Amino acid sequence: MLVYMLAWLPVLVLLAFVAKAAGGLAWWQELALLTPACAVFAFACLSPWYLCRALPLHRVGWLHLLSTFGVAAAAGSLVFVGSVKLVSLALEGFFPAWNSAGADRPLPLLFGLGMLLYDLSSGLHYAALAAGESRAAESRAAEARTLAREAELQALRMQINPHFLFNSLNSIAALATQDGPRARDMCVRLSDFLRSGLGLGDRESIPLAEELALARSYLDVERVRFGDRLRVEEAIDADCEDCGVPALVLQPLVENAVKHGIAGLVEGGTIRLEARRQQGGVCIAIENPFDPDAPAPRRTGLGLAHVRRRLRLRYGEAAVFEPSSREGLYRVVLLLPCDSPMARISRA
Repeated sequence: MLVYMLAWLPVLVLLAFVAKAAGGLAWWQELALLTPACAVFAFACLSPWYLCRALPLHRVGWLHLLSTFGVAAAAGSLVFVGSVKLVSLALEGFFPAWNSAGADRPLPLLFGLGMLLYDLSSGLHYAALAAGESRAAESRAAEARTLAREAELQALRMQINPHFLFNSLNSIAALATQDGPRARDMCVRLSDFLRSGLGLGDRESIPLAEELALARSYLDVERVRFGDRLRVEEAIDADCEDCGVPALVLQPLVENAVKHGIAGLVEGGTIRLEARRQQGGVCIAIENPFDPDAPAPRRTGLGLAHVRRRLRLRYGEAAVFEPSSREGLYRVVLLLPCDSPMARISRA
């Protein structure tokens, strides 16, 4: 309100100049008359706010708007001119030396200027309402984008988990007819893995140490099926284990390494997990051998595409996802921001 009243000071000076130029009183007399009148008129110019809200531009015809605001502007201007007249009479009554000769001459001009200022105030109110509606629309659009992003992330998680579960159940079914004890062992390890990952869908981030433990649990399940054909090597820096990463972001990658790498090699191979701090973030790499002469699978799988989309939705351009292959080795590198505080909160 203070800023609003201060904004009327230039208007007061302009009105005093116009009144004096129209044959009115001296400068100081015009200021003495117009200052309280402008204060009253400033509050009167707040009333268009309610008219502007009741008469949106896109719902009301121009003739209706012109007539309504014409009458309102005339009423507001009458308040302004009447205030000037009342102040003049009050000053003349309290100060006998006050010379009010010429005070009435600029009143018609002030009436017209009052209508103009009232209509200008109405336009500013419409502009303020439009700006508020624009901000509200932007807020709703941002909220809709956030909800869509969260829904897509949740859908991706729900697609990944059944994908792994179906593969594991197929493996157990295959083992059940060949090696009952190994099938039972795989069921136990699968149960441990599912129990560990059961509550991860509601957690946006988990520490890298927990994510690596889940990847190891998955590899334990697959090691029952592949035996000595599946070997695992790790090179994990301890200072990056507290970095927050999306839950189950590595599981599709190690699943891909087993399904499209180790499973296609008669002698099997070694899956290598690496994690280190790099460029203020954490660099994670998964490497596995594969048979370059093997025919391309009919379906390439959804794991890599899901991981890429999850990282894009979560981090935008701040994350790097680089798959590559050379000389019979397939390698996927993830470079993510290290958000240690989030990891500590999620772990607590």
